[in-house]
Amino acid sequence: MFRRREPVPFAFVAEADRFRGNVAPPPRERASFGQMAGRWLLGLTLVAGIAGALVLGMPALSTDTHAPAQQSQASQGR
Repeated sequence: MFRRREPVPFAFVAEADRFRGNVAPPPRERASFGQMAGRWLLGLTLVAGIAGALVLGMPALSTDTHAPAQQSQASQGR
């Protein structure tokens, strides 16, 4: 970026992109065994739910071309 030659009323705003703080975030504490097990169980439940929905929903989504088409009595002229 180019540097301005004229004075800027708020120079600290103009040069804010070059500022770096020296404050580091605190280190993250490790998750406990119970939290890890809970996350795994939640993930496994979600995956099992999606897989179950696919297994149960696939027959409804499939088109059965081998079955004869059923005709109603009205279409047979009775």
